[in-house]
Amino acid sequence: MTQTQTRKADHIRICLDEDVQFQRLTNGLEKYRFTHCCLPEINCNEIDLNSKFLGKTMGVPLLISSMTGGTQQAKTINFRLAEVAQHYKLAMGVGSQRVAVEIPQVADTFAVRSLAPDILLFANLGAVQLNYTYGLDECQRVVDLLQADALILHLNPLQECIQPQGDTNFRGLLKKIELLCAKLPVPVIVKEVGNGISAVMAQKLLNAGVSAIDVAGAGGTSWAKVESERALSDKQRQLGLTFADWGLPTAECITSIRAIAPEVPLIASGGLRNGLDIAKAIALGADISGLAWPFLKAASESAEAVDSLVQLLIAEITTVLFCTGNATLSELKNSNVLQKLG
Repeated sequence: MTQTQTRKADHIRICLDEDVQFQRLTNGLEKYRFTHCCLPEINCNEIDLNSKFLGKTMGVPLLISSMTGGTQQAKTINFRLAEVAQHYKLAMGVGSQRVAVEIPQVADTFAVRSLAPDILLFANLGAVQLNYTYGLDECQRVVDLLQADALILHLNPLQECIQPQGDTNFRGLLKKIELLCAKLPVPVIVKEVGNGISAVMAQKLLNAGVSAIDVAGAGGTSWAKVESERALSDKQRQLGLTFADWGLPTAECITSIRAIAPEVPLIASGGLRNGLDIAKAIALGADISGLAWPFLKAASESAEAVDSLVQLLIAEITTVLFCTGNATLSELKNSNVLQKLG
């Protein structure tokens, strides 16, 4: 197993077996509460969760966020997720495909399109790799491998700073993202990995030609803590622990970005754990919501566990709409039924 594959395997193991969640900083969604409607005047069975994102219809406004690939365990996880995504018309991202560029023989661990021919599917590379020999060719290669609808470029400066042998040269990266957006034939989505995107940075990315933003805010899995678990020295370990609660809460990212970019396709992720969180994020202005850790946990068990998770999430979102008197997600967004506490 190569160093990159070992890192991928470590990430799965640590996320499943160790406590690497944010401890003090939350996603901020607990600061909001829906106004209960005691007389909805709608039929719960007629509630419609369909939504559109990047021109494609989704059955539920739910993204299985980018997680893994490159190992046999990762292949099993990705294939289980893809089957369920196809059944419910969810969107899905895969983990960083850098390992597939470096080791072409593991490309099949990402290749889920045959199992999910109709879903919104996102390829994924670390944006910083554009400063480490990667360019349009590599980006096109990972898109083609997946037959992807878009490319996610993930930003992870804190993780790279703590990770052993991390790639920390981010100089001039915005200009390279701009050039890539101009030349790549599919939309480019930029996401963080759990520390959030501010409105100021979102505006710079949108000016560079990015088509959509995934806020990936703080409050869920702390990649500083994950890398602390992989540390090769006491210094690295302590660095990860010091910055374990670093970042911008997800709710804050959603509201601040939506305020400066009312129309941008916006994904909410970062510490979302249930359908109530998903509904709150959408009511705050997100178009769809992404979950990672709950799907990783379920997919490590079985496809049936993933299916059960999606059924529960759908029931929870539906309950929010019913008990706020909204028949569609569009109505929820425009109903002003989510109030900030205090």
